[in-house]
Amino acid sequence: MTVRYLTDGDDPAAVSEIYERSWKHAYKGIIPQAFLDGIPRGKWAKHLKNASMRHFVAEENGVLIGTASVCASRWEDFKGYGELVSIYFLPEYTGKGHGSKLLERCIAELGSMGFERVMLWVLEDNLSARAFYERRGFICTETFLADEIGGKPLREAAYVRGIGGV
Repeated sequence: MTVRYLTDGDDPAAVSEIYERSWKHAYKGIIPQAFLDGIPRGKWAKHLKNASMRHFVAEENGVLIGTASVCASRWEDFKGYGELVSIYFLPEYTGKGHGSKLLERCIAELGSMGFERVMLWVLEDNLSARAFYERRGFICTETFLADEIGGKPLREAAYVRGIGGV
């Protein structure tokens, strides 16, 4: 697997499909199924044009299998942090170590941007994602963000770590 910057030559619909399929897999039982079933094709394509973020894709044998975005923290409580905005993989590529590689590339990018700490938000009920981040040195700050997706109230938990580790 290789990780590289998203380019103008990458198909935004293919990258958006990574988000779409990942959401439908990772958030099953967390987000209402009707919402997941109704995610429109190409929903995340416009997100990829956000110039304030750096976007990455993970590629294996010419197929885009993962994507991630980073930027300066958009949250006042985490001013001065780099932010991992998103990291998603096609479901059939999870559990193979690819997520760790893409995450480390994102953390290195934030370090090259001058940040010493990184933060991210994860749905409180997404126990597998929380465990993934905790195994990689992230610590839950006990800062929560109220959210609502598909009519269901949810909370997102903030996690932090140093660029070089805890």
